[in-house]
Amino acid sequence: MNIGLYQSAASLAALERWQDNVSQNITSAQTTGYRKRTIQFSTETAGEVRPGRQGKNGEGAGVAAVFPKTSNGINFISGETMPTRRELDIAIQGEGFFEIQTPDGGKAYTRSGEFRLRPDRTLVTSSGLEVLNTNGDPFVLLPGGGNIVVNQDGTVFQGSVSLGKLSIQKFANTAALMPTSGGMFLATPGSGMQEVEEPELMQGYLEQSNVQPLREMVDLVLISRAYEANQKMITTIDQQMEKALQALG
Repeated sequence: MNIGLYQSAASLAALERWQDNVSQNITSAQTTGYRKRTIQFSTETAGEVRPGRQGKNGEGAGVAAVFPKTSNGINFISGETMPTRRELDIAIQGEGFFEIQTPDGGKAYTRSGEFRLRPDRTLVTSSGLEVLNTNGDPFVLLPGGGNIVVNQDGTVFQGSVSLGKLSIQKFANTAALMPTSGGMFLATPGSGMQEVEEPELMQGYLEQSNVQPLREMVDLVLISRAYEANQKMITTIDQQMEKALQALG
């Protein structure tokens, strides 16, 4: 087995995964509350390559075959908070996620507080999913009930009427969250969900994504150069193998 050939091929596969993450980050850089996708590189040993010579103990002296390995992750550092002056735009300061009702009856969690009103006056996300209160019910606003005010603790008022308190949940292990479309996450048994008792919310603000587009563009350049280097390595090894076969007849 030609170790150099397999290592370069494995490197190309790892670079493709990195490029997929970077492309997704660039595409979602303007998505409110989006969390940057990351990738970690490590190596794993796949046995030993043993030449024919013998070591001191009669065993063949070998060299470990090392291959690159990748694992995906998510960066949960908060994004920049920007003013919008819309009464239905809400940003979370510190930890926590808004709790959202999914179409299948489940729950999803997001940092995006870019909310809207459905024709039936139900509070929903920009994608049309219902926003839940601490009782697990959606918010239904009163017709002609006045301006909407959201207190720092998440209590929603319409005029002088309290409509409930926004459900803000946090997770002991954010690495266990399962990402879905639109910058949302699903809880898993290992995520350790619990309610944020004293949330800090800001009405008229939105949290931006934590993606730095310039950094992602630099990563694309690095990926391109590394990809090209590994392609050249494969071409060189292939040419050497061809010459060896020709020489051996």
